[in-house]
Amino acid sequence: MKSSPVLKRFFEKSPIPVIARGMIERLLNPAQLDKWFDKISKSQYTRELLFSTIFDIMSHVVLGSRKSVNAAYMASKEDISVSITSVYNKLNCIEKNTSAELVRYAAREAKPIIEALGPQEPLIAGFRIKILDGNCIEAVEHRLKELRFVSSGALPGKSLVVFDPVLRMPIDVFPCEDGHAQERSLLSAVIPTVEAGDLWISDRNFCVRSFIFGIAAKKAFSITRLHGNLPFEILGKEKPAGKIETGKVTEQRIEVVDELGEKRQFRLVRVYLKKKTRDGDMQIAIITDLPKVSASARLVAELYRSRWKIETSFQEMEKFWNSEINSLGYPPAALFGFCVALVSHIILAVVKAALCSAHGNDIVDNRLSGYYVADEISGTYRGMQVAIEEKEWKLFQTASQAEVIKLLKQLAANVKISSFLKSPRGPKKPVVKQKPDPKHPHVSIAKLLAGRKI
Repeated sequence: MKSSPVLKRFFEKSPIPVIARGMIERLLNPAQLDKWFDKISKSQYTRELLFSTIFDIMSHVVLGSRKSVNAAYMASKEDISVSITSVYNKLNCIEKNTSAELVRYAAREAKPIIEALGPQEPLIAGFRIKILDGNCIEAVEHRLKELRFVSSGALPGKSLVVFDPVLRMPIDVFPCEDGHAQERSLLSAVIPTVEAGDLWISDRNFCVRSFIFGIAAKKAFSITRLHGNLPFEILGKEKPAGKIETGKVTEQRIEVVDELGEKRQFRLVRVYLKKKTRDGDMQIAIITDLPKVSASARLVAELYRSRWKIETSFQEMEKFWNSEINSLGYPPAALFGFCVALVSHIILAVVKAALCSAHGNDIVDNRLSGYYVADEISGTYRGMQVAIEEKEWKLFQTASQAEVIKLLKQLAANVKISSFLKSPRGPKKPVVKQKPDPKHPHVSIAKLLAGRKI
């Protein structure tokens, strides 16, 4: 695959941002995006401002190469034939269905590339694990007229996100514009997406009879943390089932009856923890309809622990990407920004899969620093856009699948992985809170250090 000397230089010195930018060109290039938008949009249509332009502006903000929507607009103002007001008007009217479909589309396009690079091995064979969790977008600035005299935090929306731990990426999202909506109220939209052979893992907030029975009706399975309000009948004694890293495991049979009177048996797995959770719990109760021949109680407990992967993903998006743009008060715009962040996470999943092919799964999954990777991408992305002409990126779009996989592996091999590993540190020592001294509100650091020398 031919490329210019400038692009080759980036291939050698900054391969991670090249992979990220190349995958955007491969999966979400403007022509492809606009064609897709015309198919799925229900009420919005294109006049002078293309959907691909809106996506490009928002992706720059999310990736951190621009600090705000206005800054991203000003950087491309000469190429955009409309005003910043038109840009915001378009953002404020993006349908939540469009935002959700964008994530699904990007996930479908990225999946074959990740699978060709080699995803990590699943914890349980024969099932496709889907982790479900909710995310509430943080309160935004009070810029809207209706918010200027409101002291309460203004919530622009929330979402349910489905995460595939084998592909290391979100694969589905169910956005809601009502920031006060109960997450359980969105489950009716999730059920139609359940497929036979799925294994859904979720927290106790989703321990609802209609949901777990709905999953079972689709010939799929669930692992859910038990909610205290779920009624059930104990069928057998609690029996020891071994130990895992976090504590002792037990198991017993229970029966749950849904609102229509249908009965279904589950396994109740308890983990008696060595240390309290952040909520102060000393045990975790999990219910599952997975047959024992497919998963032991210990494996069920370990599978539930894999939930931390989606929580870690949310934390990384919030810390390292600009996933919640607090200047976007209109719910459609805020939800679109969050979904673009999910798309960025899908691009990052391709980056990780490529790195795994060159450096191994253990290093990428356990030692790679999300902060250093995000800093490399956001720090180089802007300069790369200036130095490399748009036509140079077409090679990622026109190359065959085999050529792209080969190039990604070559780029990953160029990464000096030691520069992106976490810095190990010892356990944090508890900080003793000092009482302020009103007589001495300030101290001189130089004098304190001089005292240390003495």
